[in-house]
Amino acid sequence: MAESVLSIRDLTVTFNTPVGPLTAVRGVDVDVRAGEIVGVVGESGSGKSVTFLAAMGLLPKRAHVTGSVVLDGQELIGASPKLLRSVRGRLLSMIFQDPLSALNPVHRVGDQIVEMLKAHQKMSQKTAFAKAIELLDIVGIPQPDERAKQYPHEFSGGMRQRVVIAMAIANNPKVLVADEPTTALDVTVQAQILEVVQRVQQTFGTAVVLITHDLGVIARVADRVNVMYAGRNVEKGSVASLFEHPSHPYTRGLLASLPQEGIERLQPISGFPPNMLAPPPGCGFAPRCPHAQQACSEVLPPLRGFLDLETACIRAEELLAEGAN
Repeated sequence: MAESVLSIRDLTVTFNTPVGPLTAVRGVDVDVRAGEIVGVVGESGSGKSVTFLAAMGLLPKRAHVTGSVVLDGQELIGASPKLLRSVRGRLLSMIFQDPLSALNPVHRVGDQIVEMLKAHQKMSQKTAFAKAIELLDIVGIPQPDERAKQYPHEFSGGMRQRVVIAMAIANNPKVLVADEPTTALDVTVQAQILEVVQRVQQTFGTAVVLITHDLGVIARVADRVNVMYAGRNVEKGSVASLFEHPSHPYTRGLLASLPQEGIERLQPISGFPPNMLAPPPGCGFAPRCPHAQQACSEVLPPLRGFLDLETACIRAEELLAEGAN
């Protein structure tokens, strides 16, 4: 098993709000190994994006972050702003879900890639612009020498996302975090963007974290997956194992809500995620879980090995024996 290039341990993120502290991430562990794609999946508000924004030091000052984030041997929690600036874009990059807001509308896309290159590498303007054209070609933008001279508004949504990917991989980072990279794109373009991400991972050996709410995307491209709910990991393991025998009721609910051949009606998960201003004392999914018992509302279940997954459910073995869905 390869060594983790990114190791997150017991990460907790609390925001100070006018109505009290809101704990968005509660003791999360994530390992990302070189050359693999790790999926992080869950509903909106589950803490997926906040986890990795915290790792990059991009949260606002009102966020209180504890735990450990070790990237390529360097501890990032509590690191100086200078160290974090040197890491971001060089060792750890992020593809943001809204490419239009990630790009500066008044600068040519080639110049924006050049800026990223020159922030971390010593090179002339001419060399950097030539590299920018090469990067645009790598991510599949046609006529990259001409498109490099254009502005973001002259690109479609899918092409803007490719530009953002080119910027993110400009300095050959160790880890690339793709935060909902296919949001608001049509199905055909989504597939193309995922192919670009896979090509980057395979060509450069980059470790990729793919944040999404779509288990269908995870099934297509990821090697391992972390399922998050209410700021915690509730299940983690290989993608093959997760789809073969999901052990947490929330994971089963997510899978049941996917479109399937021969099934006309989807099975949505009833209810709503908990209010993180006052998270429940037990399992966060208990109020929505069809298999919940009294103990589920009282005990916060830790992740524990079950089959070849890690599952945070005190009834996992029992439900499997019963054949519960």
